[in-house]
Amino acid sequence: MDVLSSLFYGFSVALQPENLFYCFVGSVLGTLVGVLPGIGPVGAISILLPITFKISATGSIIMLAGLYYGAMYGGSTTSILVNIPGEAASVVTCMDGYQMALKGRAGPALGMAAFGSFIAGTVGIIGLMLFAKPLSAFALDFGPHEYFALIILGLTFVTYLSHGSMLKAVMMACLGLMLSNIGLDPITSSPRMTFGILELFDGVGIAPVAMGLFGIGEVLINLEQTVTQEIIKTEFKNLFPSRLDWIQSKWALVRGTLVGFFLGILPGGGPVLASFMSYGLEKRLSKEPQKFGTGAIEGVAAPESANNSAASSSFIPLLTLGIPPNVSLSVLFGAFLIHGVTPGPLLLKEHPDLFWGVVSSMYLGNVMLLVLNLPLIPMWVQVLKIPAKLLYPLILLFCLVGAYSMNNSVFDVMVMIVFGVLGYLFRKFEYEAAPLVLAFVLGPMLDLNLRQALLVSEGSFLAFFTRPISAVTLGLAALLLITSVMPFIARKVAKYREVVEDQ
Repeated sequence: MDVLSSLFYGFSVALQPENLFYCFVGSVLGTLVGVLPGIGPVGAISILLPITFKISATGSIIMLAGLYYGAMYGGSTTSILVNIPGEAASVVTCMDGYQMALKGRAGPALGMAAFGSFIAGTVGIIGLMLFAKPLSAFALDFGPHEYFALIILGLTFVTYLSHGSMLKAVMMACLGLMLSNIGLDPITSSPRMTFGILELFDGVGIAPVAMGLFGIGEVLINLEQTVTQEIIKTEFKNLFPSRLDWIQSKWALVRGTLVGFFLGILPGGGPVLASFMSYGLEKRLSKEPQKFGTGAIEGVAAPESANNSAASSSFIPLLTLGIPPNVSLSVLFGAFLIHGVTPGPLLLKEHPDLFWGVVSSMYLGNVMLLVLNLPLIPMWVQVLKIPAKLLYPLILLFCLVGAYSMNNSVFDVMVMIVFGVLGYLFRKFEYEAAPLVLAFVLGPMLDLNLRQALLVSEGSFLAFFTRPISAVTLGLAALLLITSVMPFIARKVAKYREVVEDQ
């Protein structure tokens, strides 16, 4: 009953005209970001972050959260119609969604993506609502030892679940940790790696870094693309899936929702991993696995429900533990801090209006997105026709204005440009920026909690292994690292044996 009364209180906050407007704006922009290939929610949140400085904390988070989960909805449109994912979590949807469109079934594919997203997103929000308070109470027992171990586990997951080379992901995470230490020492207040530059005494801002890596970097890499995208020409009739479509997809929706919910909670998981895993699970469990990739409706329902469920459940560790589980929420974490709010166990107690307002707005945002996505699909298709020569200069303009307006500082603009060039080089040489940003955000918390833990235990590292929660968490992190290194060792051993046998 307490949860219901809190939810009603949240609706009283979310339904205020100002917050309702921000929810709508976030949902529309999120859908637009999902529809336009190449931008993604991380870049969009980074670009819009400076705009939220003059908005209330609740309104800002509602809008940015709407942009994040709204992008999950919009990403399916380009995947199905153009065979180009508008957002990374919609990559899997291309496999069957585009094939359905080629067969004249673009309408049911788009409809299933929208309805599956709505159902799974709503279930994810219910889970967030039910688990948030117990987790917050549990997290109050956490000390610096436990938080340090939890952050180590989060960084381990980031490298373990990296899409490319694990070594490159570890290198990027280490670079992010180094960058996070620039500025004043949190305990002694002595400058670290500032090189006498006054602007670096406050550290490097998350917004210029994120805007550079994901905004400018994405524009520069896209300027090299010469592939022209062909949009499927259809009248978009029969957007509602048939009864047979629902029968074929019902268990895919259920399993995709559950997989997405649990992977969304894990640090380093999130919508991208959830969509891949749910698609693989459906193909493995199917009696006709050969039909996947040829236009199976389950191949659309599973990943779309998984990525939206994960988008909702990923707010659980952010709001209750203060640990952003993926790169998009790392930037959102920065938005909390900019407004003087620290996500974590005390958020429910200190800022109940913000917490329950955001949760309630997610219910409203899901309804808005369902209403927006189905009737406005023809309009989103027209948006896809915006030429790159108009779109990319606008993105660059928003980045430049946003970086300068934060502190009215040319230095922030220079930082953004430097990281924009780095972001381009990272993409060229296949270094993922996500581990860097997550490590950059978690670095100060890692440093502070390690220092506090060692002060409490008088410099003894043994305390990390005598406290049950930190010991289990560090053990799990070590296990993940070992299991991720084992395939590499196995390949080296096999290669050595081949050389020995040849001799």
